[in-house]
Amino acid sequence: MKVSSKGSDVKDMNLAAQGQDLIDWAAREMPVLNLIRARFTKEQPLKGLKLAACLHVTSETANLMLTLKAGGADVVLCASNPLSTNDAVAAALAGQHMISTYAIRGEDNDTYYGHIEAVLDHLPVMTMDDGADLVSVLHKSRQNQLGEIIGGTEETTTGVVRLRAMAERGVLRYPIVAVNEADTKHMFDNRYGTGQSTIDGIIRATNVLLAGKTFVIAGYGWVGRGLASRAKGHGADVVVTEVDSVKALEAAMDGFRVMTMGEAAREGDIFVTVTGDVNVIDRHHFEAMKDGAILANSGHFNSEINLKALDEMATGVRQVRPSVQEYKLGDGRRLHVLSEGRLINLAAAEGHPAAVMDMSFANQALCAEYMAKNASTLENKVYDVPADIDAEVARLKLKAMGIEIDTLTEEQQRYLTSWEEGT
Repeated sequence: MKVSSKGSDVKDMNLAAQGQDLIDWAAREMPVLNLIRARFTKEQPLKGLKLAACLHVTSETANLMLTLKAGGADVVLCASNPLSTNDAVAAALAGQHMISTYAIRGEDNDTYYGHIEAVLDHLPVMTMDDGADLVSVLHKSRQNQLGEIIGGTEETTTGVVRLRAMAERGVLRYPIVAVNEADTKHMFDNRYGTGQSTIDGIIRATNVLLAGKTFVIAGYGWVGRGLASRAKGHGADVVVTEVDSVKALEAAMDGFRVMTMGEAAREGDIFVTVTGDVNVIDRHHFEAMKDGAILANSGHFNSEINLKALDEMATGVRQVRPSVQEYKLGDGRRLHVLSEGRLINLAAAEGHPAAVMDMSFANQALCAEYMAKNASTLENKVYDVPADIDAEVARLKLKAMGIEIDTLTEEQQRYLTSWEEGT
């Protein structure tokens, strides 16, 4: 599907005023980004730079877009997931802030990729991704534009995995900063943000009581850790499945039951995948599940649950709640999939709280500034966020929270850098 690259493609411009209220509300919880925006307005570090962003179109993302625009960037935005757009926010960005926006909640696959193509028609020199779809399309079908791209940033674990694979195979054509790898991103956004918002999405979609349920989590990375903690806090019996022996051991030490998905499939009431991999819950798992089991995904793509296999197994599928599809199997069992297997925290709820996105998007803004200054000296590979940027985001967040911390004395600094002193 060809989407015009002129203007925007949003659901309803009449929603703009409502969207602006949501943007303003989120801004109250984003003091770090607000401080960066004030500096960007004065210094214009992104002046004249065309930047294409493929992100979840939320009120928090809108505040990032406004910060980049304040810094002088010519910004264009599309959605990084068909179900993660807030249509009112998209209308406000397009109608009130003149930021070309291509995003409609519930858009089909052709429209989704049509929007990515429209964004790339703006001929950006920098990309900002959440899942690496911009980078992927550029490298697959728009290689003629790659020579103009100076660099990019990546927001999420799944995207970083894709980009590192490209770099290892020698096919990545421009440098990327992996914002997801910043401590102030994955330790807070992934753990506290996704942990809370995933539970929020499941409860909004189903209205089930978590207390007393067996809650199975596939993956014990930062997201899995946060989700397990919050599910336990709701009174659930938490089971973790893993392929990494160190993470599995950590989950066991944290007090959670650890087993294979094959074992967990027989016990679980609620299943959530947070791995970034494919077919984590597969046909043989569906065959073992209890009647009424609930399946959700909080990884970036809807490939973690093998929905094709479930479709083949089902004798009928019906919508029983706005975000709940019931698959009836031949033996009479019913399995319930939430939000088509897409990101449950954005598809059924509102995504991360603004307070954690404040740190993630502060990293995005500062890494865009870093890339604008340093792209010519970087190789075509994936870089971690520079330590000074990570530390600055943490410093600004503490300042905004009214928290002061100690500093090392000269004696302490000297001790830590010496080798002569011992017992």
